[in-house]
Amino acid sequence: MPKRGKKYLEAAKLIDKQKAYSPEEAVDLVKKTSYSNFDATVEAHLRMGLDPRKADQQIRSTVKLPNGTGKEVRVLVFAEGEDQQRALDAGADFAGTDEYVQKIQGGWFEFDVSVATPNVMSKVGRLGRQLGPRGLMPSPKAGTVVPGQDLERVVSELKAGRVEFRLDRTANVHVPIGKVSFSQEALLQNLTALMEAIVNAKPSAAKGIYIRKVSLSATMGPGVTVDPMQAAALKLN
Repeated sequence: MPKRGKKYLEAAKLIDKQKAYSPEEAVDLVKKTSYSNFDATVEAHLRMGLDPRKADQQIRSTVKLPNGTGKEVRVLVFAEGEDQQRALDAGADFAGTDEYVQKIQGGWFEFDVSVATPNVMSKVGRLGRQLGPRGLMPSPKAGTVVPGQDLERVVSELKAGRVEFRLDRTANVHVPIGKVSFSQEALLQNLTALMEAIVNAKPSAAKGIYIRKVSLSATMGPGVTVDPMQAAALKLN
């Protein structure tokens, strides 16, 4: 087990490790126990009662956080012709196809999310080895392979704070829900939107307890356990 620093240990004293806090209490504690000298990211971590080895127990979708993530999202759109210009007009940071395929093959990854129109996916598919392991490959399941007429909506949502969530190989889900500088209300709203989306994404093949554990933490900070039943019951007004 790694040795923890003095600041971490002092922050951890504020948390009862045997307690599952209400969502409101957990958000408050995450803000209080963040000790970094920068605006730390707050993440939600969920332990799911799903078997990641089974195709019918996968979850992968997106959620638009009401208050964004607090991070500037750099969007690359693989598109050509009118769709390329449409993407740039919508606020994409980069748009094109052949030029960016070559740049990525050469090791360029100065973007946070990529979108593609269906007609260029034959070219984008060559980038599977480069983009796949980084979670940057456009995918219909993630809502990032869309027809040209939907580019404006998708780019706008991504810039405004739409995030993807997916089950990993260890049956966990990790999603950023904002920054420590956010108000408690803003973080709670973002957490609520995420929990609603995850509950709605429950596979029909799921058995037993769907959400086993929920915790929140700030960058480098200690985790705060959230009561999973209370978290799953969160609803936006």
